[in-house]
Amino acid sequence: MALFADIRILGCGAGLLLAAQCGSAPTQSGPPATKPLATNVQADSLVDDAIRALLDTVTASTSGRADARLGLQAGAEVRALYGPAGAPVWLVGAGPSPDAAGALALLAQAPAHGLRPADYGSERLLLLRDSLTRPAELARRTLQLARFEAYLSDAVLGFMRDVSRGRLHRYTVSASEKAAGPSGQPVARLRAALASHAVPAAMLAGQPANREYRQLQQALAQWLALPSAPDSAAQQRARYEQVAATLERWRWDALPPTPDYVLINIAACELLVVANDSVQHRYRVVVGKPTTPTPTLSSTIDHFTLAPDWHVPRSIATREMLPQLKRDAGYLARHNYALYDAQGRLLDARRISWARVTAQNFPYTIRQSAGCENALGNIVFRFANPYSVYVHDTPERQVFARPYRALSHGCVRLETPFALAAYLLRRGGQPVQLPSEAECARQPRPRDVRLRRPMPLFVRYATCTAEGGRLRFLPDPYHRDETIRQGLFGPSPAP
Repeated sequence: MALFADIRILGCGAGLLLAAQCGSAPTQSGPPATKPLATNVQADSLVDDAIRALLDTVTASTSGRADARLGLQAGAEVRALYGPAGAPVWLVGAGPSPDAAGALALLAQAPAHGLRPADYGSERLLLLRDSLTRPAELARRTLQLARFEAYLSDAVLGFMRDVSRGRLHRYTVSASEKAAGPSGQPVARLRAALASHAVPAAMLAGQPANREYRQLQQALAQWLALPSAPDSAAQQRARYEQVAATLERWRWDALPPTPDYVLINIAACELLVVANDSVQHRYRVVVGKPTTPTPTLSSTIDHFTLAPDWHVPRSIATREMLPQLKRDAGYLARHNYALYDAQGRLLDARRISWARVTAQNFPYTIRQSAGCENALGNIVFRFANPYSVYVHDTPERQVFARPYRALSHGCVRLETPFALAAYLLRRGGQPVQLPSEAECARQPRPRDVRLRRPMPLFVRYATCTAEGGRLRFLPDPYHRDETIRQGLFGPSPAP
């Protein structure tokens, strides 16, 4: 069954993946009552034996071929769930339990989380469930029950892993799970959920908790419930897969819990100040070009510098300035740059034979003093990171009017930096005594201002966001979505 057909079926009612058309919600949430086994044999013991034989716990521990043969994606976890006893966890008598019905319903809603029901064998599971309502010989029924058990456990544990860490990343125990011990790991969480009959909640408990993921997932669920025009199926599919790729990326790199923070979304060319789960301020920014992309990172803004000097990165000095110097040795002086040797001594660029200097043997450092033409403008926000990037002002204010703003060498240029500085000072209870931009220009002396309350900073790449419960689709300037999209959904269908 095609993915987007699955998605639209989701919006029809109670999440019956194989339903033929939309209609009124079924009155019965679980599967039809099953007929009892027509035998006096100890059926439970037979099912236990069948589960143990199916999972082949003795040989499967030394070979992955058993999982491939059975089509299990979480074979090790499934075997850990059943243990040596092999007692069923999803059956009541000879039929699915209410916990099984709840798990199947949530698996049918996988598209609302950017995932495919087919990846969890939903069709196979529903066919198995329905087969339990039909008469069968004891041996066949026992095998059907064992297969339903193993495949449902595999689907649930696989979904729990994927919704927590992402489908395209191999699962590893996180630091928080290690700290929580075995009870914090998926198999233990599922056992506890089965004991308390809270399976759907446990299946979703590992989702990223940050507002960006939550709001995007909720907006996707609402969007899927809306009708779509038949001639827009291809566009709808593309839009859906864009959201799914963004949700997957958030699962890889979710934000840690913190009450307030600065978030820079590279794809949106925006800086958000978030407090108490709501956006307090929104600013336009310029981010790195596709050839010099802004990196994603997590850090903390702990101070800012007024009237900063700019120490030109070596990459810019050799790739962009060196060719200028070969043509015109006066280039540095005209743009307020100073040239220094390896010992920090000031040099005269006009006395150097630039024709002999290459990017490989470039022995100099270049610094631009504070002033109106300084590339960092009048203020720069500092935060520890291994990429030597920062958020800063710029003298080129006209660029913020452009819709496409992936234009920098990797640092982030901010449209109204003094407004952000004032907010950070107020947040820490510090008096707001910032000079005007004109005062910075008249007195270009660098001065650091330490924040009493450093501000968490996150730089992420999300090509879809949620605004007021509605999806907002953004460009993909670094062309990163396609690899994720193909990993989740395979090659695009032919036109």
